[in-house]
Formats: sequence, C-alpha cells, structure tokens
Amino acid sequence: MHIETVVHQAVKESGLCFNDLSAISVTTEPGLPMSLSIGTKYGKYLCRHYKKPFIPIHHMKAHALTARMVKRDLEFPYLVLLVSGGHCLLAIAKSADDFLLLGEVIDNAPGEIMDKIARRLKLKNLREYSVLSGGRAMEVAASKADNPLEFEFATPLMHYRNCNFSFAGLHNKVTRTIITEEKKYNVAPDQVLPSVNNICAGFLLSITRHLCHRIQRAMEFIDARNLILPQHRILVMSGGVACNNIIPQGIEIICNEFGYKLVRPPPKLCTDNGVMIAWNGVERWKAKVGVLQNFDHVDYNKCSPIGESIIEEVTQANLKCKWIKLDKFLNLITNGENQKAVV
Repeated sequence: MHIETVVHQAVKESGLCFNDLSAISVTTEPGLPMSLSIGTKYGKYLCRHYKKPFIPIHHMKAHALTARMVKRDLEFPYLVLLVSGGHCLLAIAKSADDFLLLGEVIDNAPGEIMDKIARRLKLKNLREYSVLSGGRAMEVAASKADNPLEFEFATPLMHYRNCNFSFAGLHNKVTRTIITEEKKYNVAPDQVLPSVNNICAGFLLSITRHLCHRIQRAMEFIDARNLILPQHRILVMSGGVACNNIIPQGIEIICNEFGYKLVRPPPKLCTDNGVMIAWNGVERWKAKVGVLQNFDHVDYNKCSPIGESIIEEVTQANLKCKWIKLDKFLNLITNGENQKAVV
C-alpha cells in the first residue's frame, strides 16, 4: 500500500521510530472521501499496533494553526483567511479547537478558478510557464502587464453586506473576455493571446479587491463586537493561494489601515502538507483536546465546518463599509515588488 511506504519513509528520515512518538495525528475531515478513508484506517491501525493515542485533525484548522509553528509569539484569538483550490473562508481562531466562521465561499474556490483560467489562456504553451502551476503562471504574467486596467472585471457580491465569497461569476466573465479576444486576434488553437498579461492582471486585481472587501468588513465587524483585542490584531493568510505574491500586497494595505499585521507561513507550509497535521496534533496534545485513547467511533467526514458559524450575525449587522483604496496595489502589480512570506 502506497501510504505505508510513504509513512515508513518519513519516519526513517526523521531519525525516530514509532515507539518514540507520543501520539499519531490523522486528517479525518474535510476532504476527498477516498483519501480520508485510507488515512483514517491506516492511522487507526498504527495507533492500535504501537499503542498510541489517536488525534483526529480538521484539515482547515491545521492550515489556520500552522502560522503558530513559525511565529511562536502568535497568540489567540486572531483573524484567519484560508484560500485554496477547495476553500475560501474568514474565521477567528479562538483556540486550537475553537473557531468562529465569519464568511465562506458560496460557489467555486479561488484556486480552482485560477487553474481553470490559466488553462483557458493556454499559459503552459509558453515555455517559461510550462512547469509552473496555474496560479503561479498567472502571477508572473500579471507582473508583466503593460496596462493592468485594460480589462476591469466587476468585483463580486458588492451589494451583499456579509463576508461570504463568490468567484463563479468572475470566472464566467473572464472566460467570455478570452473568447472575445480570441476572435479579435483570430488566434490559432495553440496560440496564446497577445493580451494575456493584461487579462491576468485584471483577473488578479478583481480577486484581490473581492478578498480585501470581505476582509475589511470582517475587521469592522470584529471592532464593533470587540472580538479581538488591539494587541492580537493579526491576520493569518494560509492555503495554496497564499503562495501567490501579488494578492497579499493588496491585503496588506487593508491590514495597515486597521492596524493588523499580515502573517503568511512559508509557501511549503501554505499548500497541503503533513507538517501542518503533525503541528495541529502538537497543539491539541498541549491543550489536552481531542487526544483519544478509544477511537473506534472516529470516522472520516468529507464535509465539516471549521467552527461555529456567525455568518448570519455578520449579515444582520448590515455594515456599510467605505472601501479602502487600492491605488498603491495597482502600482505594485507591474513593478515586480512581490513580497516574500511574512512570518
């Protein structure tokens, strides 16, 4: 079985043996049922065989807590933005196991849309992008835009006073724009549009503005409810899309306006990885939460909220925001000033 080979190789490279471990943490929710099933069953087997406690891990909570591994002075509570190919949500991390959900994506996640648009633009047909992920290719292309405002895509959910996200409409609009441009330039099936850089810039600008609007409303809601103290004004951004170096530049403008510090784990810890699952296990072990000696009842769950939802409360607050200008962000897009992860 492939998972057995991977696990034993990891243990061997660590210089430890199973008897050295205090417990075994396993992702049990949310995610693809097949992967969760295999991992949960094998994790239980190891715990029984080596007589170790079993620590079930919530995948999204693990992303949210990874920053505490690289920034040891990061204390609860803090604001979290998780953006990936399967998720997009805003939450308050109150403890290792206690989260308040402020907003979530209602259709397609941003990472999924980035990959689809990158494929539609045929970026991999260009040699310099052939080995890059869709999101990274779009980031590089956008940084080369000579007119990032040539294609101005509407910001989603402008008239909805909540912290939810939506990217399906943006996906459709960008796709229609690509079709129009292909007809305009009469491009061959394998040819890349001459306007590709400006399309990427406009697309990333719209995503960034949408994220910034929801983050700003979340920060204003937090202030109105006094949910995070001034000394804990931290925004943790994690998930695969957090590897993008353009989007966080816009988000940092919002953070600066509201006195928050933006924290991003290193890219290798933003994407899905085993380290974050192990670290969440450490967090739960130290907090004495969810460390199970009897785990027969534990099963995987393909859908699982990160915590208590207060989305309706945010909506009922009906906060009208005066949006922070992102003019500085427009200048940064084409100047190649892509900041590195802030830890």
